[in-house]
Amino acid sequence: MKQPKGAKAYPELTAAAAHWRYTPPADALTGRNLVVTGAGDGIGAVAAKTFASFGANVILVGRTREKLEAVFDWIEANTDTQAVIVPCDLEHLGEDALTALHDAVSDTYGQLHGLLHNASRLGPRVPLAHYATDEWMRVMQTNVNAPFLLTKTLFDLLDKPSHSCIINTASGVGRQARAYWGAYAVSKFATEGFSALLADETEHAGRIKVYSVNPGGTRTRMRNAAYPNEDPATVPAAEAHMDLYLYLMQGPTGDITLPPTGSQLEARNWQGP
Repeated sequence: MKQPKGAKAYPELTAAAAHWRYTPPADALTGRNLVVTGAGDGIGAVAAKTFASFGANVILVGRTREKLEAVFDWIEANTDTQAVIVPCDLEHLGEDALTALHDAVSDTYGQLHGLLHNASRLGPRVPLAHYATDEWMRVMQTNVNAPFLLTKTLFDLLDKPSHSCIINTASGVGRQARAYWGAYAVSKFATEGFSALLADETEHAGRIKVYSVNPGGTRTRMRNAAYPNEDPATVPAAEAHMDLYLYLMQGPTGDITLPPTGSQLEARNWQGP
């Protein structure tokens, strides 16, 4: 099978793809314009590079310009796609930043085919009785309020194509409460509600599909912060999950039938289409 553009420069993705449950065509995302938040690091950076490798134009949203530039430079050097950097601190998301993001997407691409809400803040792992109020607000702003504001701002661009996709990043602690996960767990319960509500509101028109995806334990800096004594080699790299993300973002094509909008998906337990 033809290899996606950039595969030679991305050996981690090539190695992971050998074990994927779904193998997309090399041009699966060609012509699709996708926003990825938290695109400078972790799952976001991996998703951005993977999407570009399979032909997507990726809008890189994140707080740290240097990290975004590193992902942008890789995409420019190894793919034929058109990436855009939009530095944006989701913790302090104001009208100017939202307008800049909307205008960058609208002026460059005209429409949007996908939005991956990946950026998250972990916050402290302490009992609620001792949880600092300012930390609670910061986590909820990044994990709950920012995805709402971004979705609202970009909705008209997502509603233009016949098929677009919104992926909200879930967590196991947002589906089954676990002590000491504080605002992060509560924010992920909110993510599930936001995802289900948005799916219900857009189902009739049928142009936008909405999913919540729980990556599960993944080799990222956030995972290391949550489990500092864990051996990173015992959890999968983010590249191992990218078959699911590609499957959802490519839209219904050929014999591909996507899960019902509003589905809650587990990346580690997904069995393929």
